[in-house]
Amino acid sequence: MFTPVIMAGGSGSRLWPLSRQSSPKQFLDLNGSGTTLLQETLARLQGLEHAAPVIVSNDKYRFLVAEQLRQAEIESLATILEPCSRNTAPAIALAALGLLQHGDDTIMLVLAADHHFTRPQELHQAIEKGLPLAEQGKLVTFGITPTRPETGYGYIKTGPTLAEDAFSIAEFAEKPDLATAEHYLEGGQHLWNSGMFMFRASAYLHELERHDPELLTHCKAAMTSCTQDPDFVRPNADLFSLCPDDSIDYAVMEKTDNACVVAMDAGWSDIGSWQSLWEVSDQDSSGNVALGDAYLHDTHNSLVHAHHRHVATIGLDNHIVVETKDAVLVAHKEQSQKVKDIVQRLKADRRSEYSDHTHVIRPWGDFDTIDEGRHYQVKRITVQPGQQLSLQLHYHRAEHWIVVSGTAHVVCGDEEKVLTENQSTYIPVGVKHRLSNPGKIPLEVIEVQSGHYLGEDDIVRFTDIYGRCPDEA
Repeated sequence: MFTPVIMAGGSGSRLWPLSRQSSPKQFLDLNGSGTTLLQETLARLQGLEHAAPVIVSNDKYRFLVAEQLRQAEIESLATILEPCSRNTAPAIALAALGLLQHGDDTIMLVLAADHHFTRPQELHQAIEKGLPLAEQGKLVTFGITPTRPETGYGYIKTGPTLAEDAFSIAEFAEKPDLATAEHYLEGGQHLWNSGMFMFRASAYLHELERHDPELLTHCKAAMTSCTQDPDFVRPNADLFSLCPDDSIDYAVMEKTDNACVVAMDAGWSDIGSWQSLWEVSDQDSSGNVALGDAYLHDTHNSLVHAHHRHVATIGLDNHIVVETKDAVLVAHKEQSQKVKDIVQRLKADRRSEYSDHTHVIRPWGDFDTIDEGRHYQVKRITVQPGQQLSLQLHYHRAEHWIVVSGTAHVVCGDEEKVLTENQSTYIPVGVKHRLSNPGKIPLEVIEVQSGHYLGEDDIVRFTDIYGRCPDEA
């Protein structure tokens, strides 16, 4: 028996324009299967005996995590929210401390939420091989049998054999150049470092105490002063921010003498680029991967994702084409790692496309930006039954609400009213207001904003049933 600990707090940029800061890849359906990478990670463990999972994520993703667990009908033991990003060593320490607070010194299986396996049964076998080693007090990591001289991964050099497919660790190696990677592949002693681990909670904390006591001290203080509600565990932000920004490899695994590695060949990928997604996806007879409304003519070895419009290609070879509502990426497949350079440029230019989609998830529902221009913006808002927006006001914009379907309960200043289909109301600048759905079906509203500043940060929040901060979008 073990407890899955799923790391779901990253904000990867190499799958832009689909993956963005507000909706990173672990929360996306990348292959059209209808499930996200987070949901696939949890479903992949079916058939193994394990306890309810612990999710470690970022505070800003808490409602995405909660909604995706609800959709998958999975109940977590706890969802721990990092108040700020401090790398994997502190994140895993929070999970271990949380389990011990529950009185459960369990075996932790630490998995990233955004990995992919084409042969999950091989993963199951590797987990079963690692479990007895973890029960003996070992810190187990999982290494991937390399299939090519990869320069984008770290490596683990294996030492003497401990058990079937299990080895002591001779050394960890950083991402190599091509010549070194070719040498590793030929030598047969190096594995790709997958970033997956298995160990008892107390064993990890013991090694952390030996090798990075400062980090453990801050994590303990943050968890001792945490706040909890039925859905989330929130470590103390001020105390957690004092943690060093260290990976588990740097803080523990490279220093301990109590680690080992289990080798596996499970068709693993960290989906670190559009090229890697192409590699693990089902390809047609021309080597193409197409999703959505796409027509490929005289196109080979390419990936085309069409999400909102019809996309047609002619004469492409080894290319990536990704279309979203507000951005289109066209790149040579072998240059797809450079997408992060585009994201950095967008961020430097303060472009919203680096961080947000036009479709935005909120705890009460979602909204989609339909149109925008000088001093106006139009949104389609969906409020789920029984849900409500916060009581809020705006200093820079007025709003018109038109009900398309469902029933709206509207608070505007001292006035309250109920609106139904084809009815509308006006929210002046600086007036407290709230939109609620008291009905049994989703409430659809068209919102027309007008003003000189229409940013999502123009919200002064007074009361909110979801516990959001006064200035949180």
